Amino acid sequence: MKAGWRWFGPSDAISLQEIRQAGVTDVVTSLYEQPVGAVWPLARIRETAKACRDNGMTWSVVESVPVHEDVKKRTGNWRKYVENYKKNLRNLAKCGVKVVCYNFMPVHDWARTDLHVVLPDGSVTLAYDQYEVCAFEMFVLKRPGLEKDYDVATRARAKKVWAKASAKDRKRITHALLLGLPGTTDDATPDGLRHELAEYAGIGGATLKQHLYDFLNEITPVLEETGIDMAIHPDDPPFPIFGLPRILSSAADIRAMARACPSLHVGVTLCTGSLGANLKNDAVKIFREFHDRIHFCHFRNLIHSEPGVFRESDSHLFGNTDMPALMLELLKEERRRGKEIVLRPDHGRMLDIDKGRTCYYGYSYGGRLIGISELRGLEAGLKYLLKKPSLLRTAPALRCCRQGR
Repeated sequence: MKAGWRWFGPSDAISLQEIRQAGVTDVVTSLYEQPVGAVWPLARIRETAKACRDNGMTWSVVESVPVHEDVKKRTGNWRKYVENYKKNLRNLAKCGVKVVCYNFMPVHDWARTDLHVVLPDGSVTLAYDQYEVCAFEMFVLKRPGLEKDYDVATRARAKKVWAKASAKDRKRITHALLLGLPGTTDDATPDGLRHELAEYAGIGGATLKQHLYDFLNEITPVLEETGIDMAIHPDDPPFPIFGLPRILSSAADIRAMARACPSLHVGVTLCTGSLGANLKNDAVKIFREFHDRIHFCHFRNLIHSEPGVFRESDSHLFGNTDMPALMLELLKEERRRGKEIVLRPDHGRMLDIDKGRTCYYGYSYGGRLIGISELRGLEAGLKYLLKKPSLLRTAPALRCCRQGR
């Protein structure tokens, strides 16, 4: 694998030199200051790529080139924004950035309900509780029609959750669910979110998916021309929230996109944290089926207390995703392609060594430093075992790993 790391630009609390010291070879970043839908200045792209090179690394993945809401809704100036997107792809390709991680989720990029879960060792992680989300929608957003998305039992439990919640907990839930995207400060308000949700009234899942396919097929000639791979990020979480349609939450959704968009430049970011939020998803099986469309990876793990209620794991290696088996699939695909795939650790715990830094939630230095070390160690161990068939013969479990089971 190519060891990747998400960097939020010059304002990031973590320097490029520190990132390089973590063993990183490939930087994952964006021009976060650029308005959504704007054409990125070629000089700024070159400047960012040079900053990475000057620190001994390569800017190989952009995360992300945001897709304007007009394109998702197919309204307003959507044609202009598609043309601007094509210009950005060409400019990125000129500077050697050939993988674009993006999402097509309407309005909200991600959701958590607790940004400060303190673990027994004092480190801090993130959590999600579908009953707290439902309570927020019922009592803060007061969203009409939520009974279509939440059954009677879920709504009843959400009412109890909100009734028992302290003022501090209600504020915590509300703050978390209105948080802006990573790398931004554009936190929403209840009124602002209601307005944005209203913009999607009448746009269902099938319509939004078709808009995605139309967008991808529209830019495919540019992908073929430049060699850029589009790697869509799965829905986070991969189930309905705020009444918004979901478009890429399962193997079936990826399969439908692949049928509608035949170019292999149209692919996926294999994010185990997002897909793993739904216990029905098996990241290993998804990797096997869509191996030739996986252009970028986010590896991390989750611990579920029940369906729809989870926290991010103490370790990138342990949780509901079988990380050794998944890493083995990655190594097999790299061998098939004859080149490595960029993989970044996703969401690390906040450790004591990060106190005093202003890091975006989930993007501390210490937690991700441990994460990338774990993943590199796992990769090295599997590569060693694959070169030693005699060792594999002595351990049935390892034999299964070698065969990809």
